[in-house]
Amino acid sequence: MNTISALNKIMYRRIRMAKIIPTTYNYIMNFDGCSKGNPGHAGGGAVIYKDNQEIWSEHKYLGNCKTNNQAEYGSLLIGLYQARSLSIKSLLVLGDSEIVINQMMQKYRVKSPNLIPLHKEASEITKYFDDILFMHVYREQNTRADELSNLGISTLFEYEKSKKVN
Repeated sequence: MNTISALNKIMYRRIRMAKIIPTTYNYIMNFDGCSKGNPGHAGGGAVIYKDNQEIWSEHKYLGNCKTNNQAEYGSLLIGLYQARSLSIKSLLVLGDSEIVINQMMQKYRVKSPNLIPLHKEASEITKYFDDILFMHVYREQNTRADELSNLGISTLFEYEKSKKVN
């Protein structure tokens, strides 16, 4: 474990005990994924804020026969890749998936064969950042990302509906 990971784990524990979101990060990314049917059609969304102002957001249809946890990882990857492309080096990542957050914090092992490659990819991307902290938030604190993840699924259904009309 590198020094940043060790410090993040200590800071994460303190933050969770205090139930506050740190204000020392200029860039904050929220992510959320959803699966209708679990497994089923999956959508993902992520949003990046700079100094509490939304600077980027995206939603995406992630495919069929995906679990909710696969959708969560897909959403995390969408946001991490965008943060990297924006040259963000210090990032607070917020998500309402306790499993994904704890796996990224190395508190939980990744056992599911469907999640191992996604976790590995997300872990590789995090090496780009000088400082990255993962923190679990409740759904009420993740409404924009939740909205985007549902739009990801809606995108497919709107497309299929338009094909039937034409």
